[in-house]
Amino acid sequence: MSATGIRAERGPAAVVTGIGVVAPTGIGANRHWESVLAGKSGLGRITRFDPAGYPVRVAGEVPGFEAGEEVPGRLVPQTDRFTHFALAAAEAALADAGADPAALPEYEMAVVTASSSGGTEFGQHEMERLYRSGPSWVGAYQSIAWFYAATTGQVSIRHGMRGPCGVLCCEQAGGLDALGQARRLLGTGSRLVLSGGTDASLCPYGLVAQLSSGGLSTVDDPARAYLPFDAAASGHVPGEGGAFLVVESAASARERGADPYGRLLGYASGFDPAPGSGRPPVLAPVIRRALADAGLPAAEVDVVFADASGLPERDLAEARAITEVFGAGAVPVTAPKTLTGRLYAGGAVLDTATALQALEHGVVPHTAGPGGPAPGCDIDLVLDRPRRTAPRTALVLARGHGGFTSALLLGAADRTGAGPARDDH
Repeated sequence: MSATGIRAERGPAAVVTGIGVVAPTGIGANRHWESVLAGKSGLGRITRFDPAGYPVRVAGEVPGFEAGEEVPGRLVPQTDRFTHFALAAAEAALADAGADPAALPEYEMAVVTASSSGGTEFGQHEMERLYRSGPSWVGAYQSIAWFYAATTGQVSIRHGMRGPCGVLCCEQAGGLDALGQARRLLGTGSRLVLSGGTDASLCPYGLVAQLSSGGLSTVDDPARAYLPFDAAASGHVPGEGGAFLVVESAASARERGADPYGRLLGYASGFDPAPGSGRPPVLAPVIRRALADAGLPAAEVDVVFADASGLPERDLAEARAITEVFGAGAVPVTAPKTLTGRLYAGGAVLDTATALQALEHGVVPHTAGPGGPAPGCDIDLVLDRPRRTAPRTALVLARGHGGFTSALLLGAADRTGAGPARDDH
């Protein structure tokens, strides 16, 4: 039995054939990748509201996103910004994969998303109307637009996907959990799964809710606010956006003539023990279970995309877990999320998209910002510039608030050129 719950001999090979990105580093997978390679940051002073009265004033905002240009007009006032992002990213992923939902059996297509806080901004506006004007001013869509599964529902309706649909609410780790579930569904009859996550919590209500975690950086300089694994680390920067992937069986991809970005090789998840319990974090065992699920030894992992919380104690725990499994400085470690901030439900899927592009292009992207690993963090943190090391396997790590912990192993795919040309979506 694999870590996904599906017997290894029954589970079909899972490949990713399409990527859609809406992120502070740009709209479109290619724009995001170009920003990552150039170390072009999407962090800056919050503009979606006046942050002057808040301790956190720096965030990663998606530039130039106009919902009316990306989403059917009737859905704009009915849904939250996190769903707008998801609809745009899902559409781009399908186009990138050359997949036409109308040409596929509707009950063989599924949607699995990750959600962190749901429709925060929409909910805030409706609560404001309630407090200021009374119940009659609250819109009917409040009952669904804030809901964690709103994105799953809207994406499945828009594309006629009537197979298994669901949402995982595991904060930052949820994106990997959604992809793990997508891989699992390929073993139960689904041939194509749209999977991903987005977040849009840059509103006063959303920011105050995030402050309660104690993990946000209060540094006002965008270049110094998010420095994971650095001695000057002071927390993380919040961000908005995320990514969607088209996950399908290798057989389905071949049948369509699609050219995969890579393969989903192994997945595992766990849950950290309660603070003060005396029990160790579960990250190292989760990594080992993901390796076992993939049937790979640790020595075959070419790069680790770190969770990179930006909190010294959690960074040290992650570095120690990586060292425990791979050895001190034995594998390159990177955290491109310093360019976007932590996107919560969207963060791990965006890391996965970045890792797939790294495998495709043979490059390990660097971590912009930190000057070097803090004492005790005995990892080979990739700094200053990308490394052209032709990686073939990548490990993506994610830890969510409250103890959620997940790991996903990716493998490169041979690009034959047989599939449709890829545009800058």
